[in-house]
Amino acid sequence: MKIEHIGYQVHDPAAVAAWYVLHLGFSIRRAADHPVPVRFMADCEGQVMLEIYHNPAVTVPEYAAMDPLLFHIAFACEDLPGTITRLTQAGATIHSGPETTPHRDQIAILRDPWGLAIQLANRATPMLEC
Repeated sequence: MKIEHIGYQVHDPAAVAAWYVLHLGFSIRRAADHPVPVRFMADCEGQVMLEIYHNPAVTVPEYAAMDPLLFHIAFACEDLPGTITRLTQAGATIHSGPETTPHRDQIAILRDPWGLAIQLANRATPMLEC
């Protein structure tokens, strides 16, 4: 089986999706505001989708209060310094890094403007095929 999407509850799906489209290269695959606001976004290769929604039946998690080890979205990134600069200028904040792991991967963890943890990873040995 293939994962179709990963979803998360936010206060303002339209704003979050717009930021991901503008700064992380996502494209909107489906958008609706009724019965609940929702945006399905695909990554730049159309292989991974995120669902950003706001369902009033449940609360929005306090992503900014969560340790990124509990939940984060990781992005393959060849230019960590440049991407960190670009994303922080767009409203992201640095949580940690950049640092080099024992496997020689370079990683940094940022938070998007809504507090969701974003990991940037430049793998010494890529783990996924392009």
